[in-house]
Amino acid sequence: MDRRTFVTLAAGTYLLGPRAVCAQQPGKVFRIGLLAPVTAPTPGDRIDMQALRIGLRDLGWVEGKNLVIEIRWAGENPQRQRELAAELKALQVALILAYGTTTIRAARDGAPGLPVVMVNAGDPVGARFVASLARPGGDLTGTSAAGEEVLSKQVELLSAAVPQLKRVSALMSSVNPINGFFFDAMSLRAKTLGLHLDRIDVAAEGELDGAIARAKGGALIIVNDPMFFRHHVRIIELTLRSQVPSVFGDREYVAAGGLMSYISSNAWHWRSAASFVDRILKGAKPADIPVEQPTKFEMVVNLKTAKALGLTIPQSLRVQAELIE
Repeated sequence: MDRRTFVTLAAGTYLLGPRAVCAQQPGKVFRIGLLAPVTAPTPGDRIDMQALRIGLRDLGWVEGKNLVIEIRWAGENPQRQRELAAELKALQVALILAYGTTTIRAARDGAPGLPVVMVNAGDPVGARFVASLARPGGDLTGTSAAGEEVLSKQVELLSAAVPQLKRVSALMSSVNPINGFFFDAMSLRAKTLGLHLDRIDVAAEGELDGAIARAKGGALIIVNDPMFFRHHVRIIELTLRSQVPSVFGDREYVAAGGLMSYISSNAWHWRSAASFVDRILKGAKPADIPVEQPTKFEMVVNLKTAKALGLTIPQSLRVQAELIE
């Protein structure tokens, strides 16, 4: 039995437990927090409040009736994120929803002892958020991004899309501590495909021009990070100017002119997060709720960009992808 199958079965078994079917306390209004690594909601960002609210409503949780969501738009600064996590704890929220590795760490450190629902955690075991996917064992549970699998798949996609490709670069944020693990996973896959993988770390927007220029002559993987998404239009312009075929971790890049994207379904993560909130509010402990891994993935290819780069996307990729003309 593989890890994903075990986790799915364990989660299903847990749902049948007595605490999962506890009735909501009549008349009680629960307060939860959401810590977001952006400064404001923007179209196409990864904070899918609609999917979260739909998931909660399907489980009987309605804002203004029995639920209040305290949202803190924390931005990318870890210190600010920790401060706002502490602020949420002071408001006596029942739990904090946190998106992405850096923000999850800030929620854990800024609000110790408070349940944290991880949304799209890159590698929760490697980051030491949980002891294991099946038995988290602490105050954190939620969804994993299966980051090593996704990024390894992105290496494969570039290999399939770019004939005679020999070198791939990975653009990474230097402030994300889990990137070392991801790079090792990508390197292993690249080696099996006969590719050399370079790592390019970026700490600030001003470094993007030089970083992407270094990838010229090969291909580029942009590893998901809030800073990169904030400057995604600029990144796309630079990859096209340098004629660097690139794969991204968000369909919004492709809609804006990037070549291709492959990522787990964002809506799945937020709908799943609602189920974790539901179980914790009904009395379950995060330590006992298995972390879930994504079962839905999305691939998008921009054929116009492929043509501009002189690429012919093979049929084997076309049949898997949503195509943008």
